Amino acid sequence: MKKIVSLILFGVSVLTALPFFVSCKKERKVGSRYEITAEYIPENATLTGAVKVQFENVTDNEISVLKFQLYPNAYREDALYAPVSQNLKNDAYYAGESYGEMVVSSVNGAKSWEVMGEDENILYAYLPQSLFPSDKVVLDIGFMVKLAKVKHRTGITPNAVNLGNFFPILCSYKNGEFTETAYYSDGDPFVSDCAHFKVTLKTPKEYLVASTGETVSERTLESKKEHVFQAENVRDFALVLSDKFRVAQTQANGKTVSYYYYADGEAEKTLACAVEAFCYFEKTFGEYPYSTYSLAQTGLCHAGMEYPRLSMISSDATGAQLHRVIAHETAHQWWYGVVGSDQIENAWQDEGLAEYSALCFFEEYEKYGIKREDAVGNSLKEYRSYYDVYGSVLGRTDTKMSRHLKEYLSEYEYKCLSYDKAVVMFDALRKSVGDKKFFAGLKKYYAENRYQIATPEAMVGSFEKVGLDVNGFFHSFLQGKAVL
Repeated sequence: MKKIVSLILFGVSVLTALPFFVSCKKERKVGSRYEITAEYIPENATLTGAVKVQFENVTDNEISVLKFQLYPNAYREDALYAPVSQNLKNDAYYAGESYGEMVVSSVNGAKSWEVMGEDENILYAYLPQSLFPSDKVVLDIGFMVKLAKVKHRTGITPNAVNLGNFFPILCSYKNGEFTETAYYSDGDPFVSDCAHFKVTLKTPKEYLVASTGETVSERTLESKKEHVFQAENVRDFALVLSDKFRVAQTQANGKTVSYYYYADGEAEKTLACAVEAFCYFEKTFGEYPYSTYSLAQTGLCHAGMEYPRLSMISSDATGAQLHRVIAHETAHQWWYGVVGSDQIENAWQDEGLAEYSALCFFEEYEKYGIKREDAVGNSLKEYRSYYDVYGSVLGRTDTKMSRHLKEYLSEYEYKCLSYDKAVVMFDALRKSVGDKKFFAGLKKYYAENRYQIATPEAMVGSFEKVGLDVNGFFHSFLQGKAVL
């Protein structure tokens, strides 16, 4: 018999709900391979390059146009959606107003092409002939990225260059079509299917590079250095480069963990924290399937940012905050990196789970002085404060967690629902079902959804497979019916 979750024991009342999640057929994923060649030229703050995309139609549908996200266009002066929220703008643009953009110069292999989308953010590549299931096509896209001076995912920071979301990448394929996504300042507006990557990057010879992939080769060509990386079965590829980097490196369960830094007097301790978190998550959720994991200290207006096999860590983070950022971003290697989710429609699914996973790590490693009970209590307190304030100002408070990023009224509301309420939710579930069932459910979720875009239904299904009926529980929280 399946165990039914009872929240009343923990001070949370849940309204009765009809079954909300129903089983659904997993959608087959679009297959692709990227070969990127690029050069960073600091004198004019540009990245010039080309990407060869080999696309295989592994859907059941006919496809006549490929759509690519052009994320750097969010940094344009006239962009409809600013990449940075208003309250972080002064910190992010440390040298005053600065703008960037992506210019596509050619799309060889297409019948025609144009830049479209709500915010000039989507490249439409019209194919010479339709692709039927199992058909393949190769496109060569020439592009140039003008980099803004901004402490953000894509830009030049005071001590490093962040190259996240820097190349044309296929839109995620969902419900029989490519999904176009605007760049919202709240949350992470990215959904990508897994692919294979080979990246060749030229930089001035003084630069070291932290990347998503393992290094295949590196050679110096007079004043320049050529770095070649590769990564298989990852959903994105990012780099951080700096002429100030130093590297601390070690092994963890047979994988190489590296920390690139320029201003950390306790770099070995920072690396040790990352390794301990890495090993804890492997033990708790399942084996990390890649050979390398890197962390890069850099300029960010946020505390950290996750990419497959690479975490950007803000140089402003120190002490306990640094440890929390490292644990959170490392947890993302499991929840986002390996098990993907729709971060636009269900931000709680990776952010809330990564945050709670970090708290579980600190529960076992008491030396960091971060107590799970205290952190969960603070999340509940902040959520209740949000509920009271927004209710007073607006006359009502929308506590629904499953919502599109554009539906959040502020970054504060996004955090209170996607982080704080999600942490309370996972902790309540754990207390109700016990550690054994709770972690067994997460292990099942990880094992069955590797390299996929996992739905909330998939998470519910994983808990059901270990004997838990949690449908109504998740429905109550996600639809704003749980009273906290």
